[in-house]
Amino acid sequence: MNRRDALAAILAALALAVPALRADDDAIFDKVRQRLNNDPDIKGSRLSIDVKDGVVTLKGTVTEERFKSKADKLTRRVAGVKDVVNQLTVESLKPR
Repeated sequence: MNRRDALAAILAALALAVPALRADDDAIFDKVRQRLNNDPDIKGSRLSIDVKDGVVTLKGTVTEERFKSKADKLTRRVAGVKDVVNQLTVESLKPR
């Protein structure tokens, strides 16, 4: 096999792997979203979830520091999650 054939084989393998990674990320997103939405402490928080190559980024606000930690822990328990980047901020509810 010459170099051109080897390169073509590698590129073909990568082309097949990329959609699989995207599908895995989509499945992880769905599972994380469901898990966070089903938790009574986290539900209703303003969160956004991004997944890239199994790394989940959480952004948004929660009302207590312990909810930030809980969201992180719940996310890490989802199958396929490699790491969590927790960018959640705590925003206390202000009385009217």
